[in-house]
Amino acid sequence: MLDDLKAMAVFAETVDAGSMSAAARRLQMTPSAVSQAIRALESRGGVTLLHRSTRKLALTEAGERYYPHCRRLLDAGQAAADSLQLARDAPSGELRVAAPVGFAGHIAPALAPLLADAPLLRLRLLVDDAMIDLIEARIDIAVRAGRLADSGWTARRLCELRTVLCAAPDYLARHGTPLAPEELPAHQWLALGRAPQAGARTGPAAAPDAVAAPAASSRAVTMALDLTAPDGAVHGVALQARIASNSQVALQQMCEHGLGIAHLAEADAAPALQRGALVRVLPAWRLAALPVAALTARRDGEAAKVRAALDHLKRYFATLPGAAA
Repeated sequence: MLDDLKAMAVFAETVDAGSMSAAARRLQMTPSAVSQAIRALESRGGVTLLHRSTRKLALTEAGERYYPHCRRLLDAGQAAADSLQLARDAPSGELRVAAPVGFAGHIAPALAPLLADAPLLRLRLLVDDAMIDLIEARIDIAVRAGRLADSGWTARRLCELRTVLCAAPDYLARHGTPLAPEELPAHQWLALGRAPQAGARTGPAAAPDAVAAPAASSRAVTMALDLTAPDGAVHGVALQARIASNSQVALQQMCEHGLGIAHLAEADAAPALQRGALVRVLPAWRLAALPVAALTARRDGEAAKVRAALDHLKRYFATLPGAAA
């Protein structure tokens, strides 16, 4: 059957070209190879498709009935080739992006310019803090923050986000403002109740490429923070969370309502800091930065939509408050 398909394409091209030599030039074959392909097709079908003479070719009645089908086959093959070239050269089709809830708000401003410039491109955004099978969901790009689990996916660094300790003015008015790291354990803490993150046992990070729900347990969530003083000295503190959640968005909301101190990405906290809903705690001390990466299934042979989206994401994240390339 595969041999027939190739011979059908040769036959259609020969009819269009008007001669076997002209078809051979179009197909980058020898005239004898073109003739052999058509003779093999006639032999397998048991009919003559072309009347041959030294001056021209003419379709037989069987050839006239056969040609339109072969022409459609050739057109379908060209359309398939064109679709691959379009996927390689121009962003088109559906782009499937996965992001945790805390990072979903960054996807629109990051990809809006791309969507405006690529009218053939569609976006499907999957937002979830729970476990996602990226292969089964046919994800093109997964935006992730924090330490990544080992996987067969390729990670591209987008940026590192500075992280800060924040609390609501109302909370600090009621509980006092800590002036040194050793005062932090006496305060109420809000923490992510899931996998370890950079610089903290729980911290302002989204899920790695698959995030399981926290195991059922009545034990309190603990945190370990390393704070670097202005002189470079590192001070580690162990903390216990009063409130834990698997949603960074929910933790920031509770922080803004005065329920405790939270470890947040500065980019997420910046609007609340600017309007005075939050203030920084120990602003002179530095915490570990939060790495942000884009995961893709492979690096070679990527579609244009993936390459373009990665470029827009990297440029956008580099502009966030507290971001470093």
